[in-house]
Amino acid sequence: MLSLKRGRHGRAVVQGSSSSYLARRMNQLMSRILSFSLCFVVSVHFGIGEAHQIQLPPPEQTQEGQPEQPVFRTGINFVRVDVIVTDDDDNPVTDLTIEDFEVFEDGDLQTVETLQFFEISGTQSSSEPPRAIRSVYDEEVEANRPDVRLFAFFMDDYHVRRGAGLRIIEPLVNFIRNDLSPSDLIAVMYPLTPLTDVRMTRNHEAIIDAIEKFRGRKYDHEPRNGFEFRYASASAETVERIRNEVSLTALRALMTRLGGLREGRKSVILVSEGYTNIVPPQLRNPIASEFDNPRQRNPFISSDDPRESARRMMADVSIRTDLERVFDTANRNNTSIYALDPRGLASFEFDIDSGVGLTDDSNMLQSTMATLRDLAETTDGRAIVNRNDPTDGLRQAVRDSSAYYLLGYTSNDTPTDGRFHEIRVRVKRRGLDVRARKGYWALSQEDLERLEAPAPAAAPSDVDLALRVLEARRNATQIQTWIGAAKGNNGLSRMTFVWRPIPRVPGRASMDVSGVEVVARDEGGTTFFEGLVPAETAIASQSDLSPSTEKPVQLPIVTFDVEPGLLRLDLSIQGADGRVLDNDVQTFTVPDFTEMDVALSSAMVFRASNAYEMRQLRTQSEAVPEIGREFRRGDQLLIRFETYALSEASLAVEAGLLNRAGDVMAKLPVVLPPAAGDFYELGLPLANLAPGEYLVELTASIGLEPVRQLIAFRVTS
Repeated sequence: MLSLKRGRHGRAVVQGSSSSYLARRMNQLMSRILSFSLCFVVSVHFGIGEAHQIQLPPPEQTQEGQPEQPVFRTGINFVRVDVIVTDDDDNPVTDLTIEDFEVFEDGDLQTVETLQFFEISGTQSSSEPPRAIRSVYDEEVEANRPDVRLFAFFMDDYHVRRGAGLRIIEPLVNFIRNDLSPSDLIAVMYPLTPLTDVRMTRNHEAIIDAIEKFRGRKYDHEPRNGFEFRYASASAETVERIRNEVSLTALRALMTRLGGLREGRKSVILVSEGYTNIVPPQLRNPIASEFDNPRQRNPFISSDDPRESARRMMADVSIRTDLERVFDTANRNNTSIYALDPRGLASFEFDIDSGVGLTDDSNMLQSTMATLRDLAETTDGRAIVNRNDPTDGLRQAVRDSSAYYLLGYTSNDTPTDGRFHEIRVRVKRRGLDVRARKGYWALSQEDLERLEAPAPAAAPSDVDLALRVLEARRNATQIQTWIGAAKGNNGLSRMTFVWRPIPRVPGRASMDVSGVEVVARDEGGTTFFEGLVPAETAIASQSDLSPSTEKPVQLPIVTFDVEPGLLRLDLSIQGADGRVLDNDVQTFTVPDFTEMDVALSSAMVFRASNAYEMRQLRTQSEAVPEIGREFRRGDQLLIRFETYALSEASLAVEAGLLNRAGDVMAKLPVVLPPAAGDFYELGLPLANLAPGEYLVELTASIGLEPVRQLIAFRVTS
């Protein structure tokens, strides 16, 4: 396989792209286009990335049972090729040496410099059971083990019909249970799955559970989420193009994610019926979700219409341009695509009810199937098409990932022309079948200049910490909590503790929480508070309610004074039946507000769903703070905080809105407190913010280094 290499000076070259087969298809298309006197401009986008080269290990003695650690090499013109060599019986050949290989780039013989053979049995090299994946660290460590294979299932429900999707579930489940090893890392992704939710795991039953929920939606344009409602009134052809973009972009993101885990071979099982940028006239509804197409069920519309023929060719060229980006991403990240067509041995693309003519039906079937073949061939995978039983094709993915060579050479021409360079790999031994990438796209001088440009500054540590806290809130299993600190009496600090059950998710079981037993003590064991904080001690705002909730949820709140220093909170979550559902320990460093020249209290966030609720919040000095940090775009936030300074007259208080990189997007107006000891306030409507993660920055200073506090939050659609 091929990928991108970065040298000592930051330069890089991208390896891997399309095949000669694809080139022939494109030449045929262009010839047909010229016959219609049409002119197209095909723009192919190339990406850049970073990888390393495995070199022959040094001749040192290693301990028995321990795998030798590979040595990595990089360079601007260093090319790495992933090669599979099999005999006539499709068995891997494992005894080749570096002298057995010949590599030609654009017809010129290259000198093979590095070679390593990978053979993975699927079993752990040690006697210990496979390590469970409980964190990102576990995922990265296990993915880099030489005896671990990586597989990802991309379930493209946008391009699979419901019937075909239901039929393919059982073969996939059997493949996972019978052909994958317990040590194999696997993942599953749908087109709309956030990349942050994609995790490699050894919990194969969890992946099976996600696959069993697969339901194809091809040509079913009924919107089912907020994203789809945005374009629900668009034409069917526009919706299909959007779906193509969503699916292919998600597929590229998945392969980039896999490429960041390790250098070795990775495999993506793509479940799809193929891709096209055209919809037959019979299905070309002006509004995708409605049925008002006057051409519906007329099979003779496009048979001899030259405009429809030209339209089909333009769509064919555009979809292959989109596929080029997928090829490039796969090759950069050393990932092979095994394209699985769930239609099986298909004779027709459309049902008889659609009214599509036989000629158009056959053309559509062949063109979509060709995209699957191209995706597989150009990424060194296999196309599992025209098969009612895909088991052998899926097992081939396992065999390919279990035995392969990784060789590298330094290109004689040092190409930086941004063009495709063909690669052919041969072995001197006769009678062997050799599979490898067909070539790579070299970077242009402009690409190198962008790559060598200074990297953007890393996000400040406090920004990173605030975002980590935001993610931790999202991953809570039973309750969400908020604890804030403010200045108390007699040198103490006043703590406010609030909790609520995690929001209910439809279809997911949840436990009823009746209260939280709280014990607050310092590191010396002195107890400041101990007691049960029941669920009915405070009232939530109406915006916290789900549509099915009849009564307002009661948010618990309690305040207590503590001495500055380390504070430990022992939380015992009580169920409605009196059982302990979970235990948690939280630690905080309580500031000493009396020893600071300037300080900020913990900011309290309040949410309003409309202007009326916002006016009500501004008049309620004892309102309960919002615990969650995930809001809708229709919400408005009210933020309150106190300041403590030696000289209030010279105190400067400012606020700003930051993106997740810590860059200032806008200054926010701060309303001064009406009297000494009251709160500062600022309002933040979210309607103009795109979905994503943001931070509110609060600063206070009296001419010295300002004190800063960050509040991270997430905006959803």
